[in-house]
Amino acid sequence: MDIPQQLIQEITWTFLLSFLAFCIAMALTPVYTFFAYRYKFWKRSRSTSTTGEVLEIIAKLRKRKRNFPTMAGIIIILAVTIVTVVFNLDREQTWLPLAALLGGGLVGLIDDVLNVRGKGEGVAGLRAPIKFAMIATVAAIGAWFFYYKLGYTSVQVPFVGDITLGLWLIPLFILVVVSTGNAVNISDGMDGLSGGLLTSAFGAFAVIALLQGNFGIAALCLTIIGALLAYLWFNIPPARFQMGDVGSFSLGTALGVIAMLTNSLFLLPIIGLVFVAEAGSSLIQIVSKRFFHRKVFIAAPIHHHFNAQDWPKEKITMRFWVIGQVCAAVGVILALAGGHV
Repeated sequence: MDIPQQLIQEITWTFLLSFLAFCIAMALTPVYTFFAYRYKFWKRSRSTSTTGEVLEIIAKLRKRKRNFPTMAGIIIILAVTIVTVVFNLDREQTWLPLAALLGGGLVGLIDDVLNVRGKGEGVAGLRAPIKFAMIATVAAIGAWFFYYKLGYTSVQVPFVGDITLGLWLIPLFILVVVSTGNAVNISDGMDGLSGGLLTSAFGAFAVIALLQGNFGIAALCLTIIGALLAYLWFNIPPARFQMGDVGSFSLGTALGVIAMLTNSLFLLPIIGLVFVAEAGSSLIQIVSKRFFHRKVFIAAPIHHHFNAQDWPKEKITMRFWVIGQVCAAVGVILALAGGHV
């Protein structure tokens, strides 16, 4: 079977953009590292949980850690933005996810700066309700553009087909983007964990977008992967730095938007199953402590639970990566079988 020359060119171009993002991120990393270590961009952890109790177990786990800087997500945002603005800016396919990347990144950056530069015991950036409201605002602006400017009105259910939602698509879009942004943020607590999981997730959506003929979205996904690979080069345990909220919120909101743009909403929880487990374990822990006054996990999110059982961080990270890769593959299979491409 002869592959059309135009298709070969499009695929080649998407991978070239990924390689370019990798090179830019690798070049920016020493600059960031110099300033991050010189000015001590150390992340300060919360001393109390969402339910108000002292985080004794988390504090013990963190005693094992050395100081190293946060906010490395800035490198990823810069690399992706430069490549996309110069080579892949498209109103229909890349405006919205790029805006989500920058909007989520801005919220995360504010949180990180307040965390690093704040004063006082237990201070750890923006308060949760304020952070949630800011991410919801970013999502709401994106939902307006998605519905009114891009004209989306329905979602596709695998093996069923499109279901028209009309204006209900706006709150659904907001829910998806906010949930994904927070889930990725919760997962960013162990060396390389969120970076590896995001690489698998964006890889799955890159394949789905390519098969749909959405080459702009596919190129953006691969651009993000290129920047993430540079991040992982320096962040495989023992990490040199953390992604921080600026990275996790930006990439999480962008991932949610890309799932909506590729009409793959119902594949997102499968492709991002580890993120669901991370966020779900935190929610279960909070509900159980508030209503039943007992813990379900030793510590939450679930990667802390395994760490508290003396699992090495490397084992947790690698096993979660493997699960993420399998889930990404299953998501692509379901996309092919369920009529998403």
